[in-house]
Amino acid sequence: MVTVYDVPADKLIQKTAQKLKEMDLNVPSWVPFVKTGVSRERRPEQDDWWYIRCASILRKVYINGPVGVERLRTAYGGRKNRGHEPEHFYKGSGNIIRTALQELERLGFIKRTPKGRVITPKGRSFLDNLAKEVKDEIINEIPELAKY
Repeated sequence: MVTVYDVPADKLIQKTAQKLKEMDLNVPSWVPFVKTGVSRERRPEQDDWWYIRCASILRKVYINGPVGVERLRTAYGGRKNRGHEPEHFYKGSGNIIRTALQELERLGFIKRTPKGRVITPKGRSFLDNLAKEVKDEIINEIPELAKY
């Protein structure tokens, strides 16, 4: 059985983002105008960055077990350019992560527990099925990966 661990993350996230676009994932009205964190200077250049972020968060919840908004803020943070002063790490936007988690909960892919958010069986099968599709596509492109 193919799981999320068996395929490259970038290919899986792109495939998941495409599937989330086809579903009824709500996009907040502030998405075209917002930066993804304090460490960023501009908004994302990709028009579909919301779906990519939701797909990435879904994958992280699958892999990292019960996680909360603070751990995900740390994962999506970055170094801020402060001019002449040394760079410092800043966490990512909590509102973006929280809203994405709430949308994924609404779709039934994630549920809230006292220890944090975990993936549901529906979300696990959704990602595993997409991982199988990605693996089938990759084997056609790169035959060396067939041994995995």
